[in-house]
Amino acid sequence: MEAKKTKILLCEDDTNLGMVLKTYLELNDFDVTLERDGRLGLAAFQREKYDLCLLDVMMPNMDGFTLAEEIRDVDPDIPLFFLSAKTMKEDIIQGYKLGADDYITKPFDSEVLLMKIRAILKRNEEENRVNDNIEFDMGNYHFNPKLRELKHGEQKITLSPKENDLLKMLAEHKNDLLPRERALKKIWGSDTYFNGRSMDVYIAKLRKYLKEDTNIEIVNIHGNGFRLVAP
Repeated sequence: MEAKKTKILLCEDDTNLGMVLKTYLELNDFDVTLERDGRLGLAAFQREKYDLCLLDVMMPNMDGFTLAEEIRDVDPDIPLFFLSAKTMKEDIIQGYKLGADDYITKPFDSEVLLMKIRAILKRNEEENRVNDNIEFDMGNYHFNPKLRELKHGEQKITLSPKENDLLKMLAEHKNDLLPRERALKKIWGSDTYFNGRSMDVYIAKLRKYLKEDTNIEIVNIHGNGFRLVAP
């Protein structure tokens, strides 16, 4: 079975540079979608799941900074590189403030860009592997996200994928605030009203599963999110 290729969204309005970079990355085994303005880039991002984004800063219809904000609203964690002819310190700082993993000024060496892409993807893959293997003790409960298993003594509950993802995020923020918006975007893809109501149903389910230990509570922090209180 052929390995799944890493998907890259490339937004670049310079036709020649866009095609050269797309071809180069595809020769290095990436699956690349090229869009020539920010609005088309956003539509592509909303349509498909990508592993990394390369965004030109100066584009028609929607600039790269605005596109980055829209992308970060959907997926706060996706690796994101800016490609720009703008070399002013203020522009570079703005790029990093928007959560860029790198800000690469034109002209650049394609091989160096390739190395940077591989490095960030490898780092994220290793972090995800470590995070996937973390287990949590919460009061009298033991939670294994990899197996989607919540144990209390001899009782074992197999969680649904969304229950599992939500409890994992709560456990990672144990005794701290899990922002509602972050959980919705990470698990449901957007923070719409209907997704919010769906999350409330899942919170109620998790409270039911955890009710055997009175020291554990999922507290609603009004207007902000939830807090898993656990010893």
